[in-house]
Amino acid sequence: MALFSRRRRLPDDLRRVLDLRGDAILATAPLDDGRWLVATRRALHLVSDAGAARTAWADVDRGSLDATSRTLTVHWVSGARAELVLAPDVDAWDLSQAFRERVQRSVVHVEHVSLPGGGSPVRVALRRDEDGALFTQVIGDSTVDLEEPDVARRVARAEAHVRAEAGLAP
Repeated sequence: MALFSRRRRLPDDLRRVLDLRGDAILATAPLDDGRWLVATRRALHLVSDAGAARTAWADVDRGSLDATSRTLTVHWVSGARAELVLAPDVDAWDLSQAFRERVQRSVVHVEHVSLPGGGSPVRVALRRDEDGALFTQVIGDSTVDLEEPDVARRVARAEAHVRAEAGLAP
């Protein structure tokens, strides 16, 4: 299989659709549905003739590339995920490396919070936004109930700790 055999350049008409404003393209890859995935320093873009959808790296939780199916699975901090199938014969090395580096760059520190009853742990992440400012995120799955007092207390304590360690106001 020639998954990583050929690079393709983002067509100029699609490049013009991007609102880069001082940003720079790091890597691109065409998808099998005709759209393009574009990694820039500040964001991940899905680009088509109809326009571009832009997501800051701090809103990306993680991703994985399955070489067999040519599928990049992107997990968003919201809990949603997208499965993006790369076009045949795409060289995805630059894209996967840029994706990994940009997500990692946005994560400064993570603390895991155990929940009562053994549910899925919550992560409190100290992240860097696209301008470099630090902020915290609470990331958990749909089973996390922040209305439950003990859960809310544990998460608040972890978030306060992460913020204090970074010198951020509570």
